[in-house]
Amino acid sequence: MSKEYLKFFNEMRIPRFIVKQTSDGAYCVEATNQLGLDYFGSDEKQVVGQNIKKFMNTENAIHFEQSFEVAISKKRSVTIQSLPSVPGTVRVHGFYISPILDEEGNVEYLDVIGQFDVADQSIVQRERDDAISLLTSIFEVSEVGIVVTDVNARVVRVNDSFIRTFGWSRDELVNQEVISIITPDERELARRNHEEYIRSGLRSSGEMKIIRKDGSVANALYTTATLELSQKRRFQVTTVMDITLRKQMEQSLRMAKDQADAANRAKSVFLANMSHELRTPMNAILGFSEMMIKETFGPLGHEKYKEYIGDVHSSARHLLSIINEVLDMSKIEAGRIEVDEGEMDVGGLIESVMRMMDSRAFGSNIRLVTKVDKDLPNIKADQRLIRQVLINLVTNAMKFSEAGKTVTVSAYMLDDRGMQIKVSDQGKGIPDGKIEQAMEPFGQVTSGEENSTIEGTGLGLPLAKAMVDLHDGTLHIESEVGKGTDVFVTFPAYRTLERKQ
Repeated sequence: MSKEYLKFFNEMRIPRFIVKQTSDGAYCVEATNQLGLDYFGSDEKQVVGQNIKKFMNTENAIHFEQSFEVAISKKRSVTIQSLPSVPGTVRVHGFYISPILDEEGNVEYLDVIGQFDVADQSIVQRERDDAISLLTSIFEVSEVGIVVTDVNARVVRVNDSFIRTFGWSRDELVNQEVISIITPDERELARRNHEEYIRSGLRSSGEMKIIRKDGSVANALYTTATLELSQKRRFQVTTVMDITLRKQMEQSLRMAKDQADAANRAKSVFLANMSHELRTPMNAILGFSEMMIKETFGPLGHEKYKEYIGDVHSSARHLLSIINEVLDMSKIEAGRIEVDEGEMDVGGLIESVMRMMDSRAFGSNIRLVTKVDKDLPNIKADQRLIRQVLINLVTNAMKFSEAGKTVTVSAYMLDDRGMQIKVSDQGKGIPDGKIEQAMEPFGQVTSGEENSTIEGTGLGLPLAKAMVDLHDGTLHIESEVGKGTDVFVTFPAYRTLERKQ
């Protein structure tokens, strides 16, 4: 520089410095005036001839480097705003960065001149600085990890939470590609996503696997957004939460559920396959005890033998009933029940079941009543299963009814051409909150106000519901303690057949 220009350069009342890019891509200060030194809070030996990274903090160095790259690539002047994190005493609004070309048109130097506001911007500047300080504080104190990357996917800033969570130091992350800490199987996808998000400005979220400093892998939930600053410089801001423990808990719960389901299926299949093995000896006991009761091959002798064999026969019938209920439920749970659908006369079926139950009702002094609509159409259903549903419901109603009470079975059409069967009793009813329990397998409930339970497996209602479900129907209960219970079985309209003329 000439003496006159050097004097002018040094005495400018605004920071100014000349920068040259070295062959290895570094940006070094060739010259600076006193206000330039004051701006950086450094002396001449610390600045002149030095890479800007040596006397600027990381944030400012990256801020200037990115602007230098734009000026060099465009070969035209650019302006940037200054950052508040400068150690010196001089404050400027921003900088003009002008490329100086050689004779061949290549950028030889960059002339960087500070930019003061022509108006008094002290209040606005203070508010701006306060806002930036606030945002910086939020960035640093956030319990969620935050990473800021540039267009090349290099880490520009990272907060303390990310460092604490994943173990990497700030020096190990800044200026490194963020994908370097992502597991190899996801790196290519992460690279493509970063390019797409920062190009299009799309917001996104998802999961990724991050390598911790100790080599372990963390499952992370991320959200990302693109931030555009002056000179159209774009950055990607990504928040990261470690969800490894949550994923492990989810996996443990899935495994526990799978094991429970497998155990339940194995139980159901085992019981379904044991049908023959369990029923055969019980049928033998029943058959031989009946022969002994009838004294087919001669008298038993002592009267006590007759009494005992009657007890054996009664107990065997009860045990066979329990075995049949357990096995039927197991078959349904194992998917081994086959529905053999055909045309079914609902009224005729109800009459048949009521005749079968009549002797038991007579012995308990319970009145059975049937109310079936005239001209009730047939439905398409498995008659064997629906017969079992009715037997279970009527048996249940009688079981909870006292002598002298009535059990009523009704059948009628609904407005949507569906059909409904209702079994009503005048028993003690089901207490509030116990209906759902009664619908669970083995879910017996206390009978009315007593503290005892009714004899049985607790499978009558669940079996009936499961068999109705096989017909795409519904079974629900309405009950009031002291007044009785109504059980509604509803078949969908598509099962109703046209009446024959």
